[in-house]
Amino acid sequence: MNTVYFLVQQTMLFTIPLLIVALGGMFSERSGVVNIALEGIMTMGAFTSILFVKFTEGFMSGQLQLLLAIIVAGATGMLFSMLHAFASINMKADQTISGTALNMFAPAFAIFVARQVQANHVQQIDFENTFRIVKVPGLSSIPFIGKLFFSNVYLTTYIGFAILIISAFVLYKTRFGLRLRACGEHPQAADSLGINVYKIRYSGVMISGMLGGIGGLVFILPISTNFNATVSGYGFLALAVLIFGQWKPARILTAALFFGFMNTIAAAYSGIPFLASMHIPSYFYKMVPYIATLIVLTFTSKKSQAPKASGIPYDKGMR
Repeated sequence: MNTVYFLVQQTMLFTIPLLIVALGGMFSERSGVVNIALEGIMTMGAFTSILFVKFTEGFMSGQLQLLLAIIVAGATGMLFSMLHAFASINMKADQTISGTALNMFAPAFAIFVARQVQANHVQQIDFENTFRIVKVPGLSSIPFIGKLFFSNVYLTTYIGFAILIISAFVLYKTRFGLRLRACGEHPQAADSLGINVYKIRYSGVMISGMLGGIGGLVFILPISTNFNATVSGYGFLALAVLIFGQWKPARILTAALFFGFMNTIAAAYSGIPFLASMHIPSYFYKMVPYIATLIVLTFTSKKSQAPKASGIPYDKGMR
């Protein structure tokens, strides 16, 4: 039973950042803008928020510090994503090239600034993790469920599920969500009804940036006590989750759980008695998430139904 608790808790640590970032990508692509820059946005969000945690360690700790760090990460991701929005929407640049450029810029910027602002001039930012909740009062005593979801957890887990619910509501139950989907499917028709396609697409990309930045922080905090200008390809894995999830919140959750479990096997196989007893080389387990990604995308890519106008620059003067 302890192995079950361990697997579920570890899976949540890897699933939640994938879920948040993939939902961010969903908002961007549903508006018609492909956001390849999720990796760079995660890196920038993680960098500024971890730096905030580092510099405020002597003044605050715990959940308040975490909430403020989330705000910093979200704001950073939103601002950084505006570069992609401007290039893709206003300049009508190739969205893949624009996103790739931001992915290349982000780690270089993080390394340079980290070396400048730290006394020891190193790129790695060390921080103290004071955010784990040992037991949620009252809820942790619930049989079975209490140990699974309310013991040794992070506030970010609950925030991730809250973002999922809000995202589904916004996408399917609000006027903004309807307009967002219209701009991603047929922007000319949306424009003819008086919808500002540029504004909606900017909103989609900025929401994507905000969630991507938060996802960067959520990825780093539970699994490490340092940040070294990388999110280990999680932005690209989130894109796979987005595609596998067919740009729909419920399916994205399922995909995130699957890939989160695959990452758990790769990172924590030594804590699973059955796998540890097999004495399989560690590099095999490290390949598991990426092999799973290739297999899943091979069998599902033909059935993928991306928003029809996703990746296509919109020119208001054309019909």
